[in-house]
Amino acid sequence: MNRNLLRNVLLSLWIALLLSCGGGGGGGGAMVPVGTSASGTSGVASPVGSIGDTSPSGASDGIGGIAANDGSSTTAASGDDGSGVGSGGTGVSTADATGVGAVDGAGSIIVNGLRYDTTTAIGNVQDAPTGLQLGMTAKVTGPVNASFTSGIARRVDSAADIRGPVGSVDLSQGSFVILGTTVTTDEATVWADASGLAAIPAGRTLQVWGLPGAPGMLRATRVEQREPSPAILTGTVQNLDAAAHTFTLGGLVVDYGRAVLSGSLDGRPLANGTIVRVRADTFSASGMVATLVQWWYPLPTTDATTAQFAGIVTDYAGVGSLRVLGFPVDASSAQVTGGPARAVGNGVKVEVGGVVSRGVLKATKLKIRHVPGTGGPASFDLIGTVGAFNSPADFRVKGQPIDAGGPGVLFPNGTAANLRNGVKVNIHGNQVVDGVLKAQTVIFE
Repeated sequence: MNRNLLRNVLLSLWIALLLSCGGGGGGGGAMVPVGTSASGTSGVASPVGSIGDTSPSGASDGIGGIAANDGSSTTAASGDDGSGVGSGGTGVSTADATGVGAVDGAGSIIVNGLRYDTTTAIGNVQDAPTGLQLGMTAKVTGPVNASFTSGIARRVDSAADIRGPVGSVDLSQGSFVILGTTVTTDEATVWADASGLAAIPAGRTLQVWGLPGAPGMLRATRVEQREPSPAILTGTVQNLDAAAHTFTLGGLVVDYGRAVLSGSLDGRPLANGTIVRVRADTFSASGMVATLVQWWYPLPTTDATTAQFAGIVTDYAGVGSLRVLGFPVDASSAQVTGGPARAVGNGVKVEVGGVVSRGVLKATKLKIRHVPGTGGPASFDLIGTVGAFNSPADFRVKGQPIDAGGPGVLFPNGTAANLRNGVKVNIHGNQVVDGVLKAQTVIFE
């Protein structure tokens, strides 16, 4: 066979195989091979993360090698630095699972403590010019192991959850209101370009990624300041009027009569209780005219499907009957960590994982992440090589700025003097302020 013909046949087969692994999600558009963007340039144009640091300004491909979507297409990850979990010897199943939560690490990416290899992932990241970053919510589709510690991402979807001007602020509660929705914060909220809520000017437009809770509530996982922009609002549909084509999200009436409806899983219709993301060009104090209504990271209802996701507990009637992200969960047989089972209740942030049965997630694990009034652990981990090194207080890993120069930082198998460009490290921290991860532990690998 002619060599060029053989090469073309093999390339076609490879692309077909890649596309068959795309998985579901809220994004759309054409998918392109690894290392090629929709415009034909190298790199990625979608969700989750960066592939290491090779320039002083840090990587622009987002954590995990998946860059920002260009607005018209979905793209493939451009690879990783070899620190991903890989596919051999991990016990990862062949069946796809669904994971939803905030990105809390890189190496390739870590979501809800589960480390995904993103080497061949298809991505769709919106609203993030620099690609997926710490604290951004994401949906990951791909096989995982039974202990929910490692997996292989086939597809990663991510988009902002709220964007609009701040209406009011309650510093004592760590909350603010945007577009009629109350946004709460906790120790794990990533502040991308501010020192905290007190530093946000009145009326400032914010873009927020977060986890929907009770109707009209959202727990922020990442907050960025933006110039005035078209509105985004995520929440639980209430007061649906199919004849008038309206529903409410929190304190706002949404007119969806001219909107595109997108992303429903299993053909489920729009209904009260559905969590959606709405985009609108215009809005007022009382309502908005939607241009797009998306099902928010729809979760599978098919029996025997594996899923793991993070969210705020609602409709609590005991550990055997509660909802997370609006999804019914039975955690009566789950291993509970992060606190006693009695601490679980409405408003508590948790991670759950298990298998879907008859529309209910039969959880095998439940981890408590935050209890209102009590707090909870915040954890961010980055695995990769040091880049853009200026000092222990100023360097990057996976494009993420790191400060390991503070008092009390631990270097279990070295010292701060060992930090330099090209050194492989495992960074652990519990706070991101002004976009900088404050390191607590640096392990040299």
